[in-house]
Amino acid sequence: QNKLGRDAVFQPSIYVSTEMVLSIEALPWVASRILDIICALKGKIKKCLVLDLDNTLWGGVIGDDGIENIQIGHGLGIGKAFSEFQLWIKKLKERGVILAVCSKNTESVAKEPFVKHPDMILKLDDIAVFVANWENKADNICRIQQILNIGFDSMVFLDDNPFERNMVRANIPDIVVPELPEDPGEYLEYLYGLNLFETVSYSAADSERTRQYQVEARRVSERMSFANEDEFLASLEMVSDIQAFTPFNIPRVAQLSQRSNQFNLRTVRYTEGDIERMGKDPERYAPFTFTLADKFGDNGLICVVILEKDNRAKTLFIDTWFMSCRVLKRGMERFTLNVLVRYARENGFKKIIGEYIPTVKNKMVEDHYAQLGFVKLPEMEKNLYMLDVDSYIDKTCYILSK
Repeated sequence: QNKLGRDAVFQPSIYVSTEMVLSIEALPWVASRILDIICALKGKIKKCLVLDLDNTLWGGVIGDDGIENIQIGHGLGIGKAFSEFQLWIKKLKERGVILAVCSKNTESVAKEPFVKHPDMILKLDDIAVFVANWENKADNICRIQQILNIGFDSMVFLDDNPFERNMVRANIPDIVVPELPEDPGEYLEYLYGLNLFETVSYSAADSERTRQYQVEARRVSERMSFANEDEFLASLEMVSDIQAFTPFNIPRVAQLSQRSNQFNLRTVRYTEGDIERMGKDPERYAPFTFTLADKFGDNGLICVVILEKDNRAKTLFIDTWFMSCRVLKRGMERFTLNVLVRYARENGFKKIIGEYIPTVKNKMVEDHYAQLGFVKLPEMEKNLYMLDVDSYIDKTCYILSK
């Protein structure tokens, strides 16, 4: 209604004859927003915003104009447009969208406004990955993607330069590159219309996401100083807190269910209501949530497993197993399986059955169960795997239970 106007959204003649509150003209707008929500529920969300700097975050070229002459600020004029634009980006970051910078610039010069300009709303602490050099932007975005370990289709790139936009589109087809208007004053209205960052849930952990990725960069840096992978993992001093579903973690579990695409064995999406219902049905379900912390910081809740019980057959079926890709290659999969087998033994279950349902995005876990020692069952139409609980030997990992 704000966009189209009340008279366009509501038409008395339509209401009188059909009792339909919305006009015919308004239906495409409403349908578009509903589709955005459905896509978010199905995990088709944008997780990362990659930003150019000159004439995108501020007016002017920092290397040529200097910090005193770039256009930004809440006074009248084009500087106000850039300030409003930064304020919107800051709100995205607080909702959990990862911010990255990809700029053709000398790094020290590119960072100067973030540190010294009094009207900058975005600060260096808001940026998870900062890449500023004179290399090809498509290559630099690939570097950002590798650090963040997310899909290109989860990324959005904003740049005022049509040449750079087309270069990135040509080399990275999956990334979203909006055709920004020439007038910076129109950036926000244009991006509001695209509604690229729709979400269906929000948790306090979202505001911590940038810090977690910054800490991960420190882990990657320290890893380079170890010749042995086991020594590095042992040095991290990792601890996991294992819990069932609680009123405090249900929103985060539902959000991970909707967001997790790559490390997700069955890619079944659950709402908060679904999670709450399973948590209240201990006769049928055994839910597990895992956090992970180390000497660098706390990653929060990063893994969820939901076991479905078949008491007569003494079998546990892994209805759901998904995990944040931030913690890959730290032994969390082995630690999780050790916990599941321990639960099975304590409760008299003899087998654990896992299923892999392939999607476009979860190919990275197609061998997950085989690598953990499960045996593939001879099912013609399903990728089912079985683990014998009695013969299982705990796997080596460097994570302690809290």
